[in-house]
Amino acid sequence: QVQLMESGGGSVQAGGSLRLSCTASGYTRRNKCMGWFRQAPGKEREEVARIYISSSGGLTNYADSVKGRFTISQDSAKNTVTLQMNSLKPEDTAMYYCVADTEGRAPIAGGCSRWEYNYNSWGQGTQVTVSS
Repeated sequence: QVQLMESGGGSVQAGGSLRLSCTASGYTRRNKCMGWFRQAPGKEREEVARIYISSSGGLTNYADSVKGRFTISQDSAKNTVTLQMNSLKPEDTAMYYCVADTEGRAPIAGGCSRWEYNYNSWGQGTQVTVSS
């Protein structure tokens, strides 16, 4: 059973940076999709960033709202995915969830699906709060 453990959330002022990490245990799939979703109070959950991890490296996808500000990366040796968030805005305030696809449903041409139903393993979430 795959378990995802997130860390790195917190509070920051607008324009600041935070780094989220997600370590997967029991995740032995060779080619796989992992990523981050977020949900703000009163809003629907939305995708943030995804990464297709294979022997040739990582292929990334981003929501338009975070392109150019957020970077997702992976450390295969540590089975860890990191989300570096720069130039944070108050509208980035949300609970951030690490996700993983353990059944091979998420890979698509060009990377990984943006739809949450393709990710069957979810972390408990880490809160990010950005003040103006």
